[in-house]
Amino acid sequence: MLIRLLLSLISHIYFLITKTYICENNFFLIEMSTKRYTVTSALPYANGPLHIGHIAGAYLPADIYVRYLRGKGHDVVFVCGSDEHGAAITLQAKKEGVLPQEIVDKYHNINKKVFADFGIDFSIYHRTSDKLHHETAQEFFKTLAQKGVFTKKTAEQFYDKESNQFLADRYISGQCPKCNAEGAYGDQCEKCGSALSPNELINPKSTLSGNTPIKKETTHWYLPMQNHENWLKPWIEDGMLEGENHHDAKAWRSQVLGQCKSWIDGGLKARAMTRDLEWGVKVPIEGADGKVLYVWLDAPIGYISATKQWAKDNDKNWEDYWKDENTELVHFIGKDNIVFHCIIFPIILKAHGEYILPTNVPANEFLNLEGEKLSTSRNWAIWLHEYLEDFKGQEDALRYVLCATAPESKDTDFTWKDFQARNNNELVAIFGNFINRVVVLTNKYWEGKVPAQNSLEDYDNEVIKKLKEFPQKIGVSIKKFRFREALVEFMNLARLGNKYLADTEPWKLKKTDERRTETIMNIAMQIAASLAILSEPFMPFTCKKLKEMLALNNVGWEDAGGKIISDNHKINKATLLFNKIEDDVIKEAIAKLKNKL
Repeated sequence: MLIRLLLSLISHIYFLITKTYICENNFFLIEMSTKRYTVTSALPYANGPLHIGHIAGAYLPADIYVRYLRGKGHDVVFVCGSDEHGAAITLQAKKEGVLPQEIVDKYHNINKKVFADFGIDFSIYHRTSDKLHHETAQEFFKTLAQKGVFTKKTAEQFYDKESNQFLADRYISGQCPKCNAEGAYGDQCEKCGSALSPNELINPKSTLSGNTPIKKETTHWYLPMQNHENWLKPWIEDGMLEGENHHDAKAWRSQVLGQCKSWIDGGLKARAMTRDLEWGVKVPIEGADGKVLYVWLDAPIGYISATKQWAKDNDKNWEDYWKDENTELVHFIGKDNIVFHCIIFPIILKAHGEYILPTNVPANEFLNLEGEKLSTSRNWAIWLHEYLEDFKGQEDALRYVLCATAPESKDTDFTWKDFQARNNNELVAIFGNFINRVVVLTNKYWEGKVPAQNSLEDYDNEVIKKLKEFPQKIGVSIKKFRFREALVEFMNLARLGNKYLADTEPWKLKKTDERRTETIMNIAMQIAASLAILSEPFMPFTCKKLKEMLALNNVGWEDAGGKIISDNHKINKATLLFNKIEDDVIKEAIAKLKNKL
């Protein structure tokens, strides 16, 4: 324990003395030569498989961000796991006629494998049914209770007489008071994303029996959120915490600030942090039999318990990642989880008194499918495990398209025809075409040995100068959570390579000017090598294939943009990075989707 504390102290001092200041596009970034990050992705419910809307919302953006940070040499823990409690789980178990544990075991394993197969590189994929999580969540609750953070209150709640159960969250549904949509749940409307309470629903019905519920008294522990408005408002709106600058509030997305401001301006209210259920983390207080922690208290603590398990497995100190002010905490979520991650979770973290707060919560809007809202109940979805079966070896094609169309500032639409067009016209025709020409010509003319870079002309210097700018351009966009913008810059580098070859035509020049051809192909190879490195956050499978093709070893982000490949370096034969997707494949995919309805 003493050794860990000493290591933590040394690390803390190192962080303080290694700050550098970078000016980019008239704004200042404070960047440390090496920094510590805790990055989380929303815990998916273990009650069903994952679809592309989930991936586009909270997992692919986080993976891109984390891969970039790791490439820059930062210390990053990337945590996620299955959310295995709450009404969504018990309702699914009831539907399938099995125990909740069977449901969570089934879908935890399915989703963990699918994430890995798609290249989402979590440090750990944990689960909230784990003993360590139950202990962590209960300890957290007891600390908050001992500090007087909760108020214990008896009040009337909806109750289903036929099912003999209190109704909260997904056990009750009705008309949304915000957007008037039918089928809104007692905790949230899935159409407009508003967080709700059962009492707000219009014409509520039990989802267990379909009956109109009665009101019955029950006792719960409440979080009086209104008691935290004084610090929460300046923290969210101005990035100020206790009079000091905590983060750049202007860097937060407008939809995040807007939703939080709406809640605060409307006046925060007390919210129950316990539920009358059997499945979940038991409330660790005498007299709380038959009660469990509210899933939105339980689940975010899952980030902490997952970090604890990862630290134990990797001989790390978990507290460095949650209690050190030099660590940046970033939550990746969809817009339906904004309130929970920007108001409720920060309140309980600060109330505990030892934890850091997030410096950004880059929530995405929703991804639609073929012009309609994704719907698991209607089976209107592209399930990730089915995509991986139908499009074997084309993980990066989907990663590319989901990033290119990411709903960063507004809802966007995925269509199979756009997927085909972007794959064929961008990945194949631009990126893949450039790499293929460079590798094929090098093998054809010099038996795979990279020719020398001889005397440079003005055009060469211009291209080399532009090449050097791309790693920083892409990196700055990623750090600002502008992943679409970063991907555009990446493809612009491939376009630069294509234009350079088209303008210089080395296949013609080879007959008359060998030395000039060598220089052109050497520069083209440096562009290819940079593309191999810079593709890693977006398309890790392609990155691996391209590095193997170019025989690149021990290269990182800092090498990109420079002369990476030495003269006479031996590369391997060309293989296709991407395959063209034909019309009949897309017709079949569209038909499969429509046949599900």
